Amino acid sequence: MPTPSIRHSLRRLWALEKFGYSLRVFIALAGSMALSWGLDRPTLVIPLFLGIIASALAETDDSWRGRLIALLVTLACFSIAAVSVQLLFPYPLAFVAGLAASAFALVMLGALGERYGAIAQATLILSIYSMIAVDQRDGVIEDFWRDPLLLVAGAAWYGVLSVLWNLLFAHQPVQQSLARLYRELGRYIRLKAALFEPVRQLDVEQRRIELAQQNGRVVGALNAAKETLLHRMGQARSGSRISRYLKLYFLAQDLHERVSSSHYPYQALAEAFFHSDVLFRCQRLLRLQASACQALAEAIQLRQPFVYDEQNTQALADLQASLEHLREQNNPAWRGLLRSLRALSGNLGALQSRLASASNPDALAGEQDSTLFDREPQSLGDALGRIRLQLTPTSLLFRHALRMALALVCGYAVLHAIHPEQGYWVLLTTLFVCQPNYGATRTKLVQRIGGTVLGLVAGWALFDLFPWPALQALFAVIAGVVFFATRSSRYALATAAITLMVLFCFNQVGDGYGLIWPRLFDTLLGSLIAAAAVFLVLPDWQGRRLNQVVANTLSCSSEYLRQIMRQYDSGKRDDLAYRLARRDAHNADAALSTTLSNMLLEPGHFRKDAETGFRFLVLSHTLLNYLSALGAHRETLPDDASDALLDEASARLSAALDEIATALRDNRPVALHEEAEQALAERLEQLPEEIDDAHRLVQTQLGLICRQLAALRSMAAHLIRQRTAEPHAQP
Repeated sequence: MPTPSIRHSLRRLWALEKFGYSLRVFIALAGSMALSWGLDRPTLVIPLFLGIIASALAETDDSWRGRLIALLVTLACFSIAAVSVQLLFPYPLAFVAGLAASAFALVMLGALGERYGAIAQATLILSIYSMIAVDQRDGVIEDFWRDPLLLVAGAAWYGVLSVLWNLLFAHQPVQQSLARLYRELGRYIRLKAALFEPVRQLDVEQRRIELAQQNGRVVGALNAAKETLLHRMGQARSGSRISRYLKLYFLAQDLHERVSSSHYPYQALAEAFFHSDVLFRCQRLLRLQASACQALAEAIQLRQPFVYDEQNTQALADLQASLEHLREQNNPAWRGLLRSLRALSGNLGALQSRLASASNPDALAGEQDSTLFDREPQSLGDALGRIRLQLTPTSLLFRHALRMALALVCGYAVLHAIHPEQGYWVLLTTLFVCQPNYGATRTKLVQRIGGTVLGLVAGWALFDLFPWPALQALFAVIAGVVFFATRSSRYALATAAITLMVLFCFNQVGDGYGLIWPRLFDTLLGSLIAAAAVFLVLPDWQGRRLNQVVANTLSCSSEYLRQIMRQYDSGKRDDLAYRLARRDAHNADAALSTTLSNMLLEPGHFRKDAETGFRFLVLSHTLLNYLSALGAHRETLPDDASDALLDEASARLSAALDEIATALRDNRPVALHEEAEQALAERLEQLPEEIDDAHRLVQTQLGLICRQLAALRSMAAHLIRQRTAEPHAQP
């Protein structure tokens, strides 16, 4: 019997996110290689492998039923594409027209969601694989059915494995997505703890930028976990395990809102309590809670019990004792700050209580409204409507589709003009390198070229070191597995692996050495075409749409504020409308962070607004933190005379955020200073002694939001001035 340590290692290996994917690919590739060797037909390897690769690239997370339906759609698309290549290949003009039309149409299918986008991309890839297969026979089509049948057979073989895997291990992707979510949440909490360091001259702005960027990763993990759960819930919503995972997902949402909260500017707290240990106590508790999130992620992934560390309880008690010591000093200058610290302490206590409850997920209270919003089209009319909305030059998807179509046509024309050996690899490189924006294309281009060179050098060396065909067949299978294990995280290594796989596959028919130089030349040529297309054809410079992205963050924050204040009237209830507003606000914040990251990769002239953008990111994320604090403390407010002030303030703040957003969208001047907002902030900061704690907290948070408006107006005015000064401000 295996020892406990071996069993634990095997359990950890099984729990790895890429293990199941890699194992399926290994079985598919090894089975195809064994078939070709068993039949003594080495020429079968290339089309079968290419079909498997295309099918695996089309795979997205789903239930086994959804995966089966997606597989049937994929095989139908693959069959049509492969047969069309066979029919049109002898007629260059008809072929290039069909290539352009199909490329544009398939890319536009991305408007329907990730599943359809993946199938469309894989169909384009398989079309080029079909061209490569025909090109191997010097364009001579002998058996019309042979190549399409083999390509689709390889795709079907992997697809069957995928459906069976999803049937047998239906909950594994849910565990992995939740584990990834809690890991990202733990990293966010650790970065949040760094803001509580009571050090003078601390670079708070840089730490807030890092926090905003990590928030984008948390939001991405939340969205992925939601989709994974949604695919397995269906209409019946049955199953105790899915119910448990759903509770853990809603718990993560609540933790995210609580840890995103800000109750006062951190630098002001650091200045006031520089000689106290209270901020160190906050920092230590947050770090322990970050470690608890990491431990919870591991417990979910390994399907083990989660044990909440008792150190957290002691850390919370120490924080409360430190706060009590400060209160006993009765310093009038600290009165308002101590109230904010008490609110912070209460939030951390609730955060701890919620984390501790994850030890028994079944005992967690279910949501009053556990509906998950499905963003995929619900009917054919809905699907056509979404595509129709994207058929405009202002659409980023339309531009990408047009660029892709033109780039592939250009590649086809070039390879016919210069007749390079193995020329259809040019089209394949163009397809992989050409991304929706310049920054992503630039990154992919460098990784693609570097990985190809590495793979070719390694292949040349391995041909000499290991000349035995059986061993090279094993290398081809292993290289294919490495490609799929690394393609989403280390693309250069993945490119080297797929290059090795291609070399070893072609060497099975005695063609490996002859592919080295053509592969390098085709990669360089295809990358050049992709880069030219992104740079010249309706380029999506991120700076030119920065105002639109910023405007969206403010609009979403405005709606989030409205939803929060409604719940202070009716009581806390995480209904779908509230959760959508919260998620849209965080998605918009993440989109701004991504836009700025992409902008940094663009040529100098196009990233001149980057500094303004990052300052806006700090302001918008701080605004989101203040809103999250309001959301975290939601409860029904008792009747009070200050209700009128809160209603007035929330309405005025929402209107102001919408006003700034509209000005940014329309490139209209925005007022730098509003006397009414200044007066409102002063009224909100005047807290009478008799006010209850609930009203005090809401009024304080609204005051903090109101103080953000002046800085937001200033940044918006600066961005609008820069854009109106450009000769081509609109994208």
